[in-house]
Amino acid sequence: MPDPIEQALEVALRDRCYFGQVLIRKTNDGFVLSHREDDARNDLQTCRNTEEAVEISKYDDAGNYRPLKTAPNLRHGWRLIFKTLGELKRALDYFYPGRLSVFAAWKTGQLRTTNLRDTLDRQSGMYRVAAKISEEQIDSVVGNFCRSDSGCLRTILWKRDKRGTVASTKLPPEKFDPAYDQTGPGGQVIPLLCQESCNLLVNECRKAVKGE
Repeated sequence: MPDPIEQALEVALRDRCYFGQVLIRKTNDGFVLSHREDDARNDLQTCRNTEEAVEISKYDDAGNYRPLKTAPNLRHGWRLIFKTLGELKRALDYFYPGRLSVFAAWKTGQLRTTNLRDTLDRQSGMYRVAAKISEEQIDSVVGNFCRSDSGCLRTILWKRDKRGTVASTKLPPEKFDPAYDQTGPGGQVIPLLCQESCNLLVNECRKAVKGE
């Protein structure tokens, strides 16, 4: 039975396209991945093992750990070469865990989103207090934490509440548009979609309520 994620990926691929900060190039022999800003470099370290993507995505250029894999701080200096679509899928899932499956669900109309208030209301333990966050605090926290230039490259699909309130008025309309390249004008893009707020954002909401 065909893999639905591989099918969605194959349909989305062009000769060149972007997946977050990763440039994907189709060749006669397979696929080549690199940091999108390294396209013109000739001194890249070349690897052919999908597991290398795990280490590449773990730290930024300064050697700092990257707790949020969709943050715009993927390190430079590498090239990955693969022969099969399956290898490509595994590598991309290491770079951006879960984003391909979310993309495939979205393309087939099966993706379900969860608004921020519902996400906060279901928290327990030390994160339960996050549900007390005010509307003004949400606007500020989401606007700062999720901004594409320094926070997260995901395209936000979720709303603030059941009424369909926008996640933050401090973010530009492009932040909610799957057709827009969150790293800036570039070309064909496979979007990194965000169907519900992540644990890191929940923690930021908690800190805002606690005044930390």
